[in-house]
Amino acid sequence: MSFLGNLIWLVFGGFLSGLGYIIGGLLFCLTIIGIPFGKQAIKLGIATMTPFGREIVVSEEFDNPLSLLFNIIWAIIFGWEIAVSHFVHGLILAITIIGLPFAKQHFKLIPLALFPFGRELS
Repeated sequence: MSFLGNLIWLVFGGFLSGLGYIIGGLLFCLTIIGIPFGKQAIKLGIATMTPFGREIVVSEEFDNPLSLLFNIIWAIIFGWEIAVSHFVHGLILAITIIGLPFAKQHFKLIPLALFPFGRELS
């Protein structure tokens, strides 16, 4: 089921969204200061491309003060916009019964979009 869900997800926008995150992450990696943020954007792009069958788990680095600082910077500059985007898309998809599994995936990506440092994909 997760293969079929990911395939439909990729065809109807998941590929372009994930590719956008990955390209943005690679652009961030051009500067030394942007490398940690670029890595998180790439991680978010991979999660956006194949959300079905994956879970987002909190790692032990989540309580690290540096992760907390980076999460605050990320949330203020990028994260809230990405999280609102996933929330709105999830609400739109939740209108129909067919869209409910896809809405669930958008809602699952909100915590990773808002606070990516210290969260991993499994």
